[in-house]
Parts: sequence; C-alpha cells; structure tokens
Amino acid sequence: MTNHHTFQTRLLHNDHKFDRETGAVSVPIQQASTFHQADFDNPGIYDYSRSGNPTREALEDTIANLEGGTRGYAFASGMAAISTSFMLLSKGDHVVISEDVYGGTFRMIHDVLGRFGIEHTFVNMTDLHEVATAIQPNTKVLYIETPSNPLLNITDIQAVSKLAKANNCLTFVDNTFMTPALQQPLELGADLVLHSATKFIAGHSDVVAGLAATNHPEIEEQLGFLQNSFGSILGAHDCWLVLRGLKTLDCRLKQSSESAETIATYLAGHPLVEEVYYPGFNSHPGSSTHAYQSSGAGAVLSFRLKDEAAVRSFSQHIELPVFAVSLGAVESILSYPAKMSHAAMPEHERLKRGITGGLLRLSVGLENPDDLIRDFENGLEYVGAQQKVSKAQ
Repeated sequence: MTNHHTFQTRLLHNDHKFDRETGAVSVPIQQASTFHQADFDNPGIYDYSRSGNPTREALEDTIANLEGGTRGYAFASGMAAISTSFMLLSKGDHVVISEDVYGGTFRMIHDVLGRFGIEHTFVNMTDLHEVATAIQPNTKVLYIETPSNPLLNITDIQAVSKLAKANNCLTFVDNTFMTPALQQPLELGADLVLHSATKFIAGHSDVVAGLAATNHPEIEEQLGFLQNSFGSILGAHDCWLVLRGLKTLDCRLKQSSESAETIATYLAGHPLVEEVYYPGFNSHPGSSTHAYQSSGAGAVLSFRLKDEAAVRSFSQHIELPVFAVSLGAVESILSYPAKMSHAAMPEHERLKRGITGGLLRLSVGLENPDDLIRDFENGLEYVGAQQKVSKAQ
C-alpha cells in the first residue's frame, strides 16, 4: 500500500489491514515454531520461527513503513534491539554516545562492550563541538537518545547525522520517547532507529518488546543476520499485541501529550518544584531544535523536588499514577530514576548527569489531567507540611 495517506491513517490502513487468505481484519497469530517443507530443494519462505515468522514479519514491515525505512526488526525487548545493534561493531571500534542515556544502555556500553574490546566516549550530545571532538579514527557509531532519559535533553539529529557521514560513521537513534508519530530520524539522516516498543508503541503495560528500522543497505543485511544469529526475537503473540497497540498510537500520544503540557505548566508554577524538564517549554534549551525535528513535545516530563525525602513523601501521598519503572502506557507512570531506570548507573555518574535524589520522571497517560493535578496538589501539600516540620525541628 502506498504512503500517500497521513501517518494516523497508515496506522490502520497498510499492507496488513486484513489477512489475504481469510479476509480477517486482525493479523493472524502464527504460533508455529517450524514449517513443513514440501520440497527441500525449493524451501518455502519460512522454515523456523527464529529466522522468520509471518506475525513477526507483519510487525517488522509495519515499523519499517512507519519509520520510512526499508526493513524492520522485532526483538524480545528494547535492550535486545539495542544490544543486537551494537553487535554490528567489532573489536577495536569506538562509539560516541549521549551521556544521559537510559540506564540499561549505559550498562551495556560501560560493562559489556568493553569486554569485547569496543571502546566508548560519553559526551554531551547537545554540544556539536563536543561530539566532533570525541570522534576518533576508529569511531564507527554516534548513538543518540533524544529526548534523553530522564532529563529530556535534545540532540540535533540532522546535524549529528551529517557529522557522522563526514567521518564515515553510522548514526543510531533511540526514538522510544517520540515514536514515528512525532519524530522520524531516518528522514533526518540517521541510519538506524531503535525503540523500546514496550512503551508508547504497544502502550498498555502488557508486553515487553523492541523494534528497529533502517534504510541503510549494509545494516539491513547485517542486522538481519545478527537477529537470526542471536535469536532474541519477539514471539508471535507479543508481536500481535504490539500490532494491536500501534493502531491507537496516534490518538493516545496526542491526548497524553496535551495533558503533559498542562501538567508541566502546573508543576513549573508550584513553589515546591525546583525545576521542570519538558521540551515543550520555550525556556527549554533544546526547544527550537526539538520543534524543528519533531511534531510534538511528547508525553514525558521530569521534575525535581528538594530531595529524596520530598520524593518519598510525595509518592506516598498520591493515588493516580502507578509508581513504577517504564513509561508510555495508558495509565500515568511516575518513576524515580535514581533507584529505578538508572539504578544501573553508579551514583557519581548519575549526579554528574543531573539525576539527583529529588528527580522524578512522569509519563502522562490518558487520565483527565485535572484529576492528576488535584492528586499532585495533594501530594505536594504533604511535602510542604513535612518540610515545615523539618525546619521547626
């Protein structure tokens, strides 16, 4: 099916809108692990589900189409997608990577790749001069996460991609926060886009999944080989859950993003909130870059209270958000990066990146934002009362 329709329509009307065999308007779940070969001299399209599965192929085709790529890949988790992609590298290669990445990515880079002789340099990816200075003769990949997790820093994808090409490097972009609904890195010059599809793409806190898409011929071939070799593929039923979640991605993200702006504005005006990190604010240092490369500010924001005691009091006196790891779901999820998403990062590394004891990350769901604000107001009242008692003592 052609791509002349809008993104919102293409989520529903694509090559997999119905099954060609039966007319079913839901992609069939093909649970088979192996496939009968009528003629071993001329094997069929599928032979073993690690190597290829019709349900997974439907999801992989869909993410490739939505990201403007030529091939997609579905993995067992976001980290499986990221880790397999790093296996495009070889001993002696070097990676330049955003300093404020997801804790699991930090762990993979810092604790695993080094064992295989792959070097790395963490940089402030918002500073192009710093990125350019970090590139070495053996640098093979510039790795971007924008907006970054959890401080929502913005990297200029197009500028970094041009820098990469000028130095014969590849550009990888973690697009989890934005999804192709709001940001399409391949169109901006990136070579590989990665997702934790567990988050906004699936959207219902009921599946763990990773996706990748590329339009780079060499990556297309090599990543397919690595996916089959490592075998960290997404099962058929989980592929179906992600496909189902994708159908409502646009409307979910629109409502959640609108609510996020309302809540971010409320928090920014509250005296107990020391700082709000949200790329939709003009005061955000990356707001103009983000507005250029994305079509919305997204549904994730972070904010900083005074300290861990304030976070503890606040989290114990609110009712609506789930207090948990992860993000991008229909329910709002409040996370404490220092002890959740970035627990794998040593404390001195967290503090260097601004991940303090008072930092909270909020993924806004589909609740009425006024209800969330009332809930937060109640929690902050307890924080204020606690701080008054502490001062009096």
